Amino acid sequence: MTTPGPKQALFAQFAAIAKTLGHGHRLELLEQLAQGERTVDVLAQRTGLSVANASQHLQHLRRAGLLKSRRQGKFVYYTLADDGILEVLSALRRIAERNVAEVERVVRSYFNKLDELEPVTRKQLQKMIRQRAVTVLDVRPADEFALGHVPGAVNIPLRALKDRLSEINPDRDIVAYCRGEYCVLSFEAVALLRARGFKVRRLEEGLPEWRAAGLPVKTGSTHDQ
Repeated sequence: MTTPGPKQALFAQFAAIAKTLGHGHRLELLEQLAQGERTVDVLAQRTGLSVANASQHLQHLRRAGLLKSRRQGKFVYYTLADDGILEVLSALRRIAERNVAEVERVVRSYFNKLDELEPVTRKQLQKMIRQRAVTVLDVRPADEFALGHVPGAVNIPLRALKDRLSEINPDRDIVAYCRGEYCVLSFEAVALLRARGFKVRRLEEGLPEWRAAGLPVKTGSTHDQ
């Protein structure tokens, strides 16, 4: 039998990583972990998986070098191995958008229906923050906000937004963000706020991409505004 050359050996390892990514639950777990370090129990709750099933998927991701883990007492915490994983997920999204008809249909029928306006880029948001001309609205759950958020952002989780509209200045522009480009939380927040007369747009991506770009991130549960 011919011994594989170095290129073949590398391709085999690349294929093993690609195979590990080939499951929807694992991609969903990676999205959750892009927000910050989490226990298996929290990840299972957020993704609707059993603890045993979530743990199994996480172990596959860890063995492929995509995650790191640590044990503290009886809990196991997982985190992304590095921000390069976000680039892989972003590339998968772009390829699917361009070449898979079903992806294009879902984007058009759901996401574009909620928000047809051009989203705000990271560069545009930085300028608006410097000019103090915007309310930055983080609509993720409070625990995700505490793990990291855009400095100065106000945290009002989507589920509480209807009851907390009085906390938002209707005379200021609003930019809402959440977990990533197709996180439904920010789309639904934008639709809800526009229906009530607020001037609101969506950040083109989410907190993980903001952090990966080297932009400042603040931790903790309080906000500056």
